[in-house]
Amino acid sequence: MTYILGISAFYHDSAAALIQDGKIISAAQEERFTRKKHDSGFPTNAINFVLNFSNVKLNEIDHIVFYEKPFLKFERLLETYVAFAPKGFQSFSRAMPLWLKEKLFQKKFIFDHLKNIDKVFKDETKLLFSEHHLSHAASAFYPSPFEEAIILTADGVGEWATTTVAIGKKNNVEIKKELHFPHSLGLLYSAFTYYTGFKVNSGEYKLMGLAPYGKPLYVDKILKNLIDLKDDGTFMLDQKYFNYSTGLTMTNKNFDALFGKKPRKPETEKITQFHMDIAASIQNVTEKIMLLLVKSLKKEYEIPNLCLAGGVALNCVANGKILQEKIFENIWVQPAAGDAGGSLGAALAYWHIDLNKEREEINKDNMRGSYLGNEFKENEIIETFDEIGAVYEKLNQDEIIEKTVNALSKGKAVGWFQGRMEFGPRALGNRSILGDPRSNTMQKNLNLKVKYRESFRPFAPSILREDLNDWFEMKTDSPYMLFVSYLKKDKTLKLNEDQKKLFGIDLLNVKKSEIPAVTHVDYSARVQTVSKDTNPLYYKLISKFKEKTNCPVLVNTSFNIRGEPIVHTPKDAFKCFMGTELDVLVVGNCYLAKTDQDLNLKSDYTNNFELD
Repeated sequence: MTYILGISAFYHDSAAALIQDGKIISAAQEERFTRKKHDSGFPTNAINFVLNFSNVKLNEIDHIVFYEKPFLKFERLLETYVAFAPKGFQSFSRAMPLWLKEKLFQKKFIFDHLKNIDKVFKDETKLLFSEHHLSHAASAFYPSPFEEAIILTADGVGEWATTTVAIGKKNNVEIKKELHFPHSLGLLYSAFTYYTGFKVNSGEYKLMGLAPYGKPLYVDKILKNLIDLKDDGTFMLDQKYFNYSTGLTMTNKNFDALFGKKPRKPETEKITQFHMDIAASIQNVTEKIMLLLVKSLKKEYEIPNLCLAGGVALNCVANGKILQEKIFENIWVQPAAGDAGGSLGAALAYWHIDLNKEREEINKDNMRGSYLGNEFKENEIIETFDEIGAVYEKLNQDEIIEKTVNALSKGKAVGWFQGRMEFGPRALGNRSILGDPRSNTMQKNLNLKVKYRESFRPFAPSILREDLNDWFEMKTDSPYMLFVSYLKKDKTLKLNEDQKKLFGIDLLNVKKSEIPAVTHVDYSARVQTVSKDTNPLYYKLISKFKEKTNCPVLVNTSFNIRGEPIVHTPKDAFKCFMGTELDVLVVGNCYLAKTDQDLNLKSDYTNNFELD
């Protein structure tokens, strides 16, 4: 029996993953334990969790693989500073002390952390290093149901690479070509995230959500000035508009002059139609680049399957466009496509490539629904609630389903905490806030009263797999909420003459379909298909809701407030329940109504987390 531990850390979304004889056993992000969103620290808690879950000690692990090569990253930083000298001295002088103190000696730094986890762990030869984009590519290919696939990885930057193409065949992944820093689609998108006043490496979702409110008026300006885009999707960015290579911001004064405004001040400055149009424009350009890339790759390699990874693969609108154009027969996206998934990819790459082990059970999705995190036994849940002083009813599973569906159908917002925690940024029905999608006010209320976040942000529909094609223009599985699709025409509502004149944020309050709470302004939705095999309890809940309401859809958003990582423990869930306007909390077989709780247990919850 061979255990391989994969680790990603020190940039953002640190994580650990454990595989046993090539089979994915467990994986988790450090943020869930520390309650610090996108935590980049060494993932001590996540490592302890994956070890404890399999009841193994660190000393018994056969190989430990870090997801990238620190020396190559250091080389890139040095070469960048030299190439842009003397402009980059400020960021150089900030970065170097940290590199010289710990990052340059990262092997020892990691080894020391591991020794703190297990004093008996002494074998330094067990610690190995993968390459950043190989880790991403492996995380996308090996769990996929394909024997052969083109693997496209696009993110900010790894060591040098920003976009890579690899071919996966049976148990091998080979990187064929790369685009290098500073030419990066991820950094281009992040530059616009920064410019519109959102936080880089976490606000990209907001930019994507804002885009449908705007018009892509600046596409030509971007393509003429910022980017030299070739017919095959490869590109170069004109560095005179950007500051990320040498400075401490993403864009500079030339960028401001080009678009005619300074970057929006986060939180204080109002989002205007200009920002919506900017968001629509960069989203349009991103889709254009991704479509050109995948079309040229399909033509070159003639392989019918595509795998996607890297932060850009979380752009589910672009993924939806690739799906819509039917360029590939099949597409599979790694649900933890960002750096967290690198921990899993590093472990899988070592097993299959370095140890030359065959893949078993090809032709099925081996991510196990991405339910790879911690779960809590009934006695642990009850102990927690008794200790807190929570008032709960303990019911059987059928009663829980019945009671939850009744609450949902009456327009109540429900915190739903079941089974194993999801790996990756999306809640997929185990750590979710649920609502009735037919409600006119659910989207706005959940944003403002429960999530405490911007009112424009859309919510996802969880739909029974067999009902998908009755509601959406989509026929393929989307278990990880990574494809955007459009509602079927017969489910949408026609706008009246006054509504047709509206634009931008004013469209938010217009009822656009039979399920307005999950219908974005452009009639799109980020769909999650739910099947009996991957999440039987969640499937049962939606089925019961359908039986009662004739609607096979629930609103699904992650169980947290803005700036907070998704809840990890029953205690986290109760805190969030009491600190927000959630009406009901369901944890395992325990049902809690807000009206039954002691209001002294309510805490001012919103100030606990740094805004994302």
